[in-house]
Amino acid sequence: MTILKDTKICFIGAGAMATAIIAGLCKQKLVKPENITASDPYPTQLQKLAEHYQINITADNLTALENKEVLILAIKPQMLTKVGHELQGHIPTESLVISILGGIPLAKLTCQLQHERVVRVMPNTPAQVGKGMSVWMGTDAISDQQRQQTKSILAALGEEVLVEKEDYLDMATAISGSGPAYIFMLMEAMIDAGVHLGFSRQMAQQLVYQTIEGSVAFARDSQRHPAELRNMVTSPGGTTAEAIYELDKGGFRTVISKAILAAYKKSKFLGSLNDNG
Repeated sequence: MTILKDTKICFIGAGAMATAIIAGLCKQKLVKPENITASDPYPTQLQKLAEHYQINITADNLTALENKEVLILAIKPQMLTKVGHELQGHIPTESLVISILGGIPLAKLTCQLQHERVVRVMPNTPAQVGKGMSVWMGTDAISDQQRQQTKSILAALGEEVLVEKEDYLDMATAISGSGPAYIFMLMEAMIDAGVHLGFSRQMAQQLVYQTIEGSVAFARDSQRHPAELRNMVTSPGGTTAEAIYELDKGGFRTVISKAILAAYKKSKFLGSLNDNG
């Protein structure tokens, strides 16, 4: 059995990312449904979770928290002060809190919750289909067992990486957190270009989706540098070379680099607003 065997988990907030985690834990049978409780102010969402995964549901956060070894905080960041005040003094001392609140530093979380055993996670939206990338770190107070529990929970969403500096979470926000939006924008542009050439939108979409998915699979399988893979597709004087020339002329690489740097700086700025309780 897994390290999560018989672990009792509660979710404070039951939105899309919480649902993705619950789905992963249940589908992979890492946690028994009867050991999972979700709390949320929206009864319709809770009822869906109960019907799909046979977990426990409640509208009361303190009821959800009772006797739980892991608390997954999945509320909106702006709700932290209110919910944190409610939870203060009620989180069992030895319990682990995993926060997926974007932009909220560990110092702010420990202060608002009055709890030391906290992990901060930067997940991304592909977690909802089990293809996520989660970057995380915890306070010094978390135990080795709690690190392993965190890894197991996040592995249910896709891949996970533990980092030792909180600044890496801001870097991850700019790469993997915001990254799906960059890919979707590229996909949108390629599909529109295909339609402009004369494809139906459905066919252009199929070509783009499969090309991107296949390219990622090929890159992973080959373990070659992307530049080498690009050269394999680029014949001298050919169509790909002409296309890449236009991309370079338009500053494609520079724009991507600047976009990621801008996202990183914004993440740092938003985090600084929340540094001190």
